[in-house]
Amino acid sequence: MLQFTETPLPPSLHQYAINPYSDLTMSKNPFHRTRPWPGFPTSKALGNFGDANCMEQLLVHCANAIDSNDATLAQQILWVLNNIAPPDGDSNQRLTCGFLRALIVRAAKTGSCKMLTAMANANANLALHAHKFSVIELASFVDLTPWHRFGFTAANAAILEAIEGFSVVHIIDLSSTHCMQIPTLIDSIANRPEGPPFIKLTVAGATTDVPPMLDLSYEDLGSRLVNFARSRNVGMEFRVIPSSSSDGFASLIEQLRVVQQLVFAEGGGEGEALVVNCHMMLHYIPEETLGVTPYSFESSTTSSLRTMFLKAIRSLEPTVVVVVDEDADFTSNNLVCRLRSAFNYLWIPYDTVDTFLPRGSKQRQWYEADICWKIENVIAQEGVQRVERLEPKSRWIQRMRNANFRGIPFSEESILEVKSMLDDHAAGWGLKKAEDEGLVLTWKGHNVVFATAWVPT
Repeated sequence: MLQFTETPLPPSLHQYAINPYSDLTMSKNPFHRTRPWPGFPTSKALGNFGDANCMEQLLVHCANAIDSNDATLAQQILWVLNNIAPPDGDSNQRLTCGFLRALIVRAAKTGSCKMLTAMANANANLALHAHKFSVIELASFVDLTPWHRFGFTAANAAILEAIEGFSVVHIIDLSSTHCMQIPTLIDSIANRPEGPPFIKLTVAGATTDVPPMLDLSYEDLGSRLVNFARSRNVGMEFRVIPSSSSDGFASLIEQLRVVQQLVFAEGGGEGEALVVNCHMMLHYIPEETLGVTPYSFESSTTSSLRTMFLKAIRSLEPTVVVVVDEDADFTSNNLVCRLRSAFNYLWIPYDTVDTFLPRGSKQRQWYEADICWKIENVIAQEGVQRVERLEPKSRWIQRMRNANFRGIPFSEESILEVKSMLDDHAAGWGLKKAEDEGLVLTWKGHNVVFATAWVPT
C-alpha cells in the first residue's frame, strides 16, 4: 500500500463515507490544518467506499482538486483512497489503486510543494517496472485471454481469404504484440491447398518503450520468424523499418511507396498481395487534439495524422486492411472525462484476471503492471507523452470510410473459428457481430475489442 503522512480523516470526508455523493468540489476549502480532526474512522465507515461508483466519484473529486491546485483537498481524498484501495485487494480496489498511483504522479507534476511534501513517503512506490518478456513468455502471455487472440484469429481468417491465389504476400504488421500473430498465420498459410505463397514481412519498430516490451531486438525476432517459416516450408523475408507512430509512420509509408513502385515496374504487381495488419497500434498515432506534421506528399495541413495515414495506406492499393483495437474513447482533453472513460473500461482486465491467474503470480504482476502503465499514461501525461488515445469502433469505421475503404464481412467459417477460440477461455467472454460487418469481443456483455476488415472502394 502507498504510504502517506499520518493525517487523520477530516470530518467532511468522514461524512463522505456515509454519503459518497456529497459535494467535495467547493471552490473554497473549509478545512484548516490546525483544526482538530477526529481519528481514523471505523472499518464499517470505510467499508461504504467499496462500491465502484463511490471509488469513481472519489477519483473524480481528487482529479478536480489536483487540476485546481487544491493540494489540501487532494491530499485528503488521496488519503482516503490509499486506505480503501490496496494493491492486493479485489478487482475494484486494484483498479482504483492504479488510478490512485496515476493521480499522485499527475499531482507531483503540478509542482505543488505542499503536495510533494505530503507524498514524500509515497514517491518511492510509484515507479512502474514493466517486465521485458522473452519470446516464449510473451507468446504465453498473449494466449492467457482472448484480448489479443480474438484479433489474431479474426484477422488471420480475413487475410487468408483475401490472399487466395496470390503467389507473393507482402504483410505490413503494425502490432503492439511484436509479431506474436505471425506464427499462427504462417501455420495457416502453410496448409493452403494450392501451396504456400512467399511472404514478405515488414514491421515498423515503433513500440519498443510501450508495454508489453520484448527483451529481443526486431532483427533477432525476424531471424526466428524466418526460421519458423522455413520449418513449415514457407519462404519468408523479414525487414524492420525504423518508424514512429508519433509522425503517423511517415517514413514507413514513404519506403512502402518506393517498394510498391518497384514491384509494379517489374511487372509483379498482379501476383503480389499487400496486406496491412493493424493490431492495437493505430491509436498511438496522434489525433486531432495534438495538431499535425504533414506527410511530405500531403499538401493539406488541416488533416489529422490518423486521417493522413489511412489515406496514405489507401494510395498503396492494399489487397486488404485489418483494423483491430480496443473499443473505448480516451481522446478527451478533459481529465475527468478521460478518467471516467478509462475507469469504466479498464475494470474489465482487472475483472478478467481473477478468472485465470492466481493472486501473487508473476504473470499477474506483469499483466496488471501493463494496465497500470496505460492508466498512468491516460491520467498523468499530456501532449505528445500521452500516447494512449483510444478511439471507439464507430469513429474508426468513419475514418476508414472517409479514406475510401469499404468494410467486408467476416465469413461464417471465420466467425466459427473465433467462437471456437473463445471456448478455450473462461465463461464471460462473448462475440457480437456488429451491423457494420465487424466483430466485437465482449466481457459480461461489455464491448472490449473490435475487429474490422477493409478493401479499397
